[in-house]
Amino acid sequence: MAINNQLAHKRIRIRIPRDYHQEPVISRLVSDFGLTVNIAAAILGANAIGDGWFDLDLQGTEEQIQNGLTYFKDLKLETWDETNVGSW
Repeated sequence: MAINNQLAHKRIRIRIPRDYHQEPVISRLVSDFGLTVNIAAAILGANAIGDGWFDLDLQGTEEQIQNGLTYFKDLKLETWDETNVGSW
């Protein structure tokens, strides 16, 4: 079985609960999973009281992207795929 090393692109929205505001959740996508991450939009309260929302453009192999999404799932973070929500 051949390994597909072609770059893929996925746009997601993620909710970061207050408990994770001090954790490097997004930067781990780069350091641990080798993804290129662009923050396309973000909402985070000035005092970080509530949840944060980030629209992320992810670029990497399909495997890297899936591993990053599994990481979010393991942390029980809510994510939405652009294909499931249409235009934000």
